[in-house]
Amino acid sequence: MKLAGKMFALIGLVASLGGAIAVTYFIGGGVSAKPQPGDLETFVARAVRDMAIVWHAPDQENPLPDTDEVLAEGRAHFADHCAVCHGNDGSGDTDIGRGLYPRAPDMRLAATQDLSDHQLLYIIENGIRLTGMPGFGTGTPESELASWPLVRFIRHLPDISESEIEEMEALNPRSPADVRQEIEEERFLRGEDVAPAEPATPAHVH
Repeated sequence: MKLAGKMFALIGLVASLGGAIAVTYFIGGGVSAKPQPGDLETFVARAVRDMAIVWHAPDQENPLPDTDEVLAEGRAHFADHCAVCHGNDGSGDTDIGRGLYPRAPDMRLAATQDLSDHQLLYIIENGIRLTGMPGFGTGTPESELASWPLVRFIRHLPDISESEIEEMEALNPRSPADVRQEIEEERFLRGEDVAPAEPATPAHVH
C-alpha cells in the first residue's frame, strides 16, 4: 500500500509539474496564432498525434489501386475540399493555410509523405484537435472508401504537374463575386449590355 501511495503521489507530482509548465508556456507565449510552434512543441505534438492514431486506427494499406482514374478522383476531391487551406499543389501557401497554428503543412515534404496510409486516412476522416484540421468523415465504411482516393493524391503531390494544377483551378470553389464576374464577362463577350460593377466596399481599417 505504501508503495502504491508513493507511486500515485509521484504521478500526481509529475502531472502537476507538467500542467504548470504548460500554463507558463502558454501565458508567456500568449495565444496568438501568428508565431509558429518551436521544434520542441512540434516534436511533442507529432509524437502524441502518432501515438494516438496508432492506438485508435487499425493499420491498413490503401485498398484502391494506383490508377489514373483513382488519382483523378482524389485530385478533384482535393481541389474542391482541401485546396482552400493546402493549395492545389499541397504547399499550404494560402491565406488560410498561412494563418493557422500551426500553419498548414507542405504536404510534399517528408513530415506528411512519411506518414502511413492509415495515418493519412485517419487525419482526413477525424481531423486533428487544436490544429485547424477538421474531420470530414462520417464514421462509415462508405466515408472511408471516399477518402482513400485523397490518400493516393497526397502521395502524388511531390510529382504534381503544372497541367494538373491548372485543371484543379477550374474545380476550386468560387465566391459569389467570382461567379458574377464570370457571368458578366460571358455576357460582354456575347455583346450584351453589362451593368457597371458596383464599387468595392472599403476594407475596415484598424
